[in-house]
Amino acid sequence: MPTDATSVLPGFRVRETTYRETPLRYAVSGSGAPVVLVHGLGGSAANWRALAPALASERRVIVPELPGHGGSAPLPATPTVDPFAEAVLAVLEAEDALPAPWVGHSLGGLVGLRAAIRRPDAVTGIVLAAAPGISSSSRTAEVVLSVLGLAQPSRVVARHRRAFGGSQRGRTLAFGWWGLADPAALDPEIAEAFLAGPAEHTDTVDAGRALIATDPRRDLDGVRCPCLCLWGGQDNWVPLADGMEYARRLRAPLRVIADCGHLLIGERPDACLRAIREFLAAL
Repeated sequence: MPTDATSVLPGFRVRETTYRETPLRYAVSGSGAPVVLVHGLGGSAANWRALAPALASERRVIVPELPGHGGSAPLPATPTVDPFAEAVLAVLEAEDALPAPWVGHSLGGLVGLRAAIRRPDAVTGIVLAAAPGISSSSRTAEVVLSVLGLAQPSRVVARHRRAFGGSQRGRTLAFGWWGLADPAALDPEIAEAFLAGPAEHTDTVDAGRALIATDPRRDLDGVRCPCLCLWGGQDNWVPLADGMEYARRLRAPLRVIADCGHLLIGERPDACLRAIREFLAAL
């Protein structure tokens, strides 16, 4: 079964650039004003299957795969999230798509914040969709992410993603508690898209360690662009309290999607799309 970005993002073209001599894969489609969609830890371009095509009907959409994820090679050193932000900036520079607004899911939101702090001229706005960085710096989070990174259970599931995605029980096993409020109701194609990435990943362990090592709170006053905090009301992975803290520190609105978990971009793409469109229109 093909796993390239074309197969999981209909109508998108797959391209490649390099950063620090590291190949980076990304998908691009549409025309007009740019917007970048950045996936989370253990994700891939496929995670945006429910949103990217709709946004590409209005804008030029660029969907990078973070180093070590999907078709992007790992970076030699990633002590913090900053190298991941620089990698995404390199993709946007290759596409002559700066400045641009960022929509980041989970780790992708933290990547967007670091890009905005390091290159305020490059980021015109950020949608933080269930972004970590507050409670993820705790010792408990460190242990959980380290164990999952080393065990990599998602690789096993990825090999059987069609079976897991097509079954209510399979979706519950793959996404229950941590990812979705109602895994049985998730569209099977979207479920399969979320499960596609791990089969290609080469290094998500270092990304997890970089996430834990990056505490954005000390630099949030350096974020000058408008932000929107977008959260699932039943997110058990990055709790709503984190969204409230981000909203308070960034002086940004918080939009909560009821009956929705951590993978809100797939579980409630309709609500996410409305929120993203309204945010982009106001920039």
